[in-house]
Amino acid sequence: MINFSNINATLMPNFKGGDGITAAQMFVDDKNKIMRITLEPGCSIGMHCHEDSCEIIYVLEGVGTAVLDGNEEKVEAGECHYCPKGHEHCFINKGKKDLVFFAVVPQQ
Repeated sequence: MINFSNINATLMPNFKGGDGITAAQMFVDDKNKIMRITLEPGCSIGMHCHEDSCEIIYVLEGVGTAVLDGNEEKVEAGECHYCPKGHEHCFINKGKKDLVFFAVVPQQ
């Protein structure tokens, strides 16, 4: 079991070239990086390419915008965003509340 309430958040300013601070509670082993991430309003994770693996993001709270290969899509609680291996994306909180999501990145 992974209990994120027992994992301290790592604060990452301007993560991947984004705006503001990304707060991530991370569990990492040799197979996966599993993160519970919070983006405050106006914060973002910058555009980046997943050259070696995919990323799966499941939104827990809030409303955000994902840009995948230049195509913008609205994401909200209960929805899943998928960035396949070899593609690029970013994640933006344009809302008025925190955007909270789980992100899973398989490790090679």
